[in-house]
Amino acid sequence: MAKLDRRNFLKKTTLSTAALGSWSLFPEYMLGHSERPQNTEYMGGFAAPKLATVRAAFIGVGARGGTHLKFLAALPNTEVVAISDLYEDLVKQKVQWVKEVAGTERHQNIAEYYGGEDKWRLMLREVRPDVVFIATNWHNHAPMAIEVMNRGAHAFVEVPIAVTLQEMWDIVDTAERTQKHCMMMENVNYGRDELMFLNMCRQGVIGDLLHAEAAYIHELRGQMNEVERGTGSWRTHHYVKRNGNLYPTHGLGPVAQYMNLGRGEDTFGTLVSYSTPALGRKAYAEKNYSSDHQWNQLAYKGGDMNTSIIKTALGRTILVQWDETSPRPYTRLNLIQGTKGALAGFPTRVALEGGVEGLTEDHHSWVQGGQLQALYEKYDHALYKRLNETAKDSGHGGMDGIMVYRIVECLQKGLPLDQNVYEGCFWSAVAPLSERSVASGGAPQPFPDFTRGEWKNTKPLELIP
Repeated sequence: MAKLDRRNFLKKTTLSTAALGSWSLFPEYMLGHSERPQNTEYMGGFAAPKLATVRAAFIGVGARGGTHLKFLAALPNTEVVAISDLYEDLVKQKVQWVKEVAGTERHQNIAEYYGGEDKWRLMLREVRPDVVFIATNWHNHAPMAIEVMNRGAHAFVEVPIAVTLQEMWDIVDTAERTQKHCMMMENVNYGRDELMFLNMCRQGVIGDLLHAEAAYIHELRGQMNEVERGTGSWRTHHYVKRNGNLYPTHGLGPVAQYMNLGRGEDTFGTLVSYSTPALGRKAYAEKNYSSDHQWNQLAYKGGDMNTSIIKTALGRTILVQWDETSPRPYTRLNLIQGTKGALAGFPTRVALEGGVEGLTEDHHSWVQGGQLQALYEKYDHALYKRLNETAKDSGHGGMDGIMVYRIVECLQKGLPLDQNVYEGCFWSAVAPLSERSVASGGAPQPFPDFTRGEWKNTKPLELIP
């Protein structure tokens, strides 16, 4: 009864403050989740029982899922047990890939599922894999991950982990109830520079952390050529219907781990967000497609550039930008500012108070270009040095392979994963929160605490050897 009274109080408070223009103080998505359901346990440091052999199934084996499949199939003590996709040719192709990388003696009985929207459900029932890799359109991520966990398997999901805040809560509740991993596969956290910056932050090289900048600025208008099949066939519709920062995690994931957000030291507080006018997609469609083409029948709602600012519980700030439309070079920014210096990306550069010994005289000059080799030799992360040769041909400079290798290694050794389910939800929450903020003229939006206060007791990510 006390819980119901509290919930009613918050709802009444929401209604009364709305009249004062402060409706975002207690938005509906914050209600009803403050207490963990019975028979569930927190997953912050969760380590599943060891899997001597990782029996893996894959849902969606186009561009992303196919690369994960190919790398995992070559790792020791793994077995690809099933592949599911809408398209038969993709399933057949990926089965052949597995045979090419693993030889004819391994992965002998790969079950194939294709030709229907729900074939993946049949796969889960019939094959009962240990783990499932999900690389489908964004709207399928949450329903598939939840069903995977309910069927007794660990879920590994491409970014974002979900589209709505309710889906994120449902993922958290399912993971805590089933005691199964649900990891969003943020591969950028395994890039060489990101790992080196994490190492430098952990060693205190730039002092206390104050501010970060993260982005996904990647001109992807060419995906609109994928009209009937492929990423553009479904991603284009997000630009039509949604106005916010739709793809934040590639830039945000690494800087959030530098700052230990959601892990003992600090956590996400509030977000404000603004979008520019939506001009680029319409102009591109008019220039490149006939007037009666489906892309010219749409009213594009999403601003070309979105800029969001996050304020953490400690008062630190993070700039997060997103633009997949404008003609400009790729960047994730990847900047972290401390009291003793700054680390930045695109191009990679370092500045320290008093200079970097033997390279710069003071913080007014960057160490960059060929000078960086000395810093790589001194600060390269042990994980990169151990796995770079193994993973270098796996995609995105090796970060994809290091990520998959670590997933398998943690499962086989019974270790906690490098990214927990709450981090996937925190990082992905930027998208729906930014949509709310943009729609309300930039009103601050509080982050849900997916950990229900447990972030204070969660250990920071260790420097993995």
